[in-house]
Amino acid sequence: MLNLEKIYQARYVLKDIVRTTDLIPAQNIKPGCNVYLKTENLQKTGSFKIRGASYKMSQLSEEEKKHGVIACSAGNHAQGVALAAQSAGIPAVICLPEGAPISKVEATRSYGAQVVLVPGVYDDAYAEALRLRDEKGYTFIHPFDDELVIAGQGTIGLEILDQLDDVDVVVVPVGGGGLISGVAYAIKNLKPQVKVYGVQSEGAASMAVSLEEDKITCLDKVRTVADGIQVKEPGEHTFDYCRQYVDEIVTVSDDEVATAILKLIETQKLITEGAGAVSVAAVMFDKIPVEGKNVVCLLSGGNIDVTILSKVIERGLLKSGRSDTLAIQLEDRPGQLAKVSALLAKLGANVVSVFYEKASEGSGITDCVLRINIETRDQAHIDFVHKSLAEAGIHVIG
Repeated sequence: MLNLEKIYQARYVLKDIVRTTDLIPAQNIKPGCNVYLKTENLQKTGSFKIRGASYKMSQLSEEEKKHGVIACSAGNHAQGVALAAQSAGIPAVICLPEGAPISKVEATRSYGAQVVLVPGVYDDAYAEALRLRDEKGYTFIHPFDDELVIAGQGTIGLEILDQLDDVDVVVVPVGGGGLISGVAYAIKNLKPQVKVYGVQSEGAASMAVSLEEDKITCLDKVRTVADGIQVKEPGEHTFDYCRQYVDEIVTVSDDEVATAILKLIETQKLITEGAGAVSVAAVMFDKIPVEGKNVVCLLSGGNIDVTILSKVIERGLLKSGRSDTLAIQLEDRPGQLAKVSALLAKLGANVVSVFYEKASEGSGITDCVLRINIETRDQAHIDFVHKSLAEAGIHVIG
């Protein structure tokens, strides 16, 4: 069974293996409260996962080490197991869903593990890993539903309490639940007055649904930009620990996650993956009560696929009112574009691109449509631009 002694032992075992990540103040995240960021995105392998994987593997017998280990993961657990195995000289096989970001796949290979790509999502990779375990005699390193793995993740809870004496709220990303189980267990047993909230993506809210229905529930499908927490079904251990020690699980949308990623880049100069940013998204969009509180947001990982980073930033700009597309119907004659551009410049909107279209059926024969992409300050600025264009007699149709 999980207990504080195991978590303290894990901290001792991991003291020369993992980094004690910084807890940094972030005043620009949310007015009205004191936000601190626990930067596990700057951990070795770019994720907290190395903690649980390293502690679990430190407890293997010599016979188990000789036969090797196997794991499955959406990416970050894979890297943690691969690095821990490489450091200990243990053969490792990692099953990943074939849709895992290429950066995570290649990082796993770089640590010397054999990678097996499995069609489907995490749960399909999990089934294949169990099949190979039974066939080859490997030791399975579960990404979340293992009490030694949970104890390793719980060392983050100890660090938070050491780094911030007067912490009121801790906000933790949730996929399968291993991270929040360890963190919540440590914090609630040492400072039960501290609130611990979990955050899931709306498109993969397996733990939230399970707690609401008071039974472990497997979702039919999961889809989210936060691929690191894209899990269909929580574990038995993690479900029980969340039910007992977590105050509430809330959900955030992909647009809110994208906005949080952008916020962290701009104000904190920190890169997080979708899963790592859900804690910040929950605070930014008032999913949990934090007014006047000292709030720790756990940034669980920073391994975002660079090929989708630009798309995430674009979504974040749209969500935060930093960009807009104007569809303007005009009479197609010289000087119209100059008139609109001059007005937009006067209003403080920066024109990024302009597209010309012939007017559609139902409009005047000599009409055209200009689609103008602009950069703005916020949603209030967008509303001001639209209002000012209308007052100038410019017909905005979308």
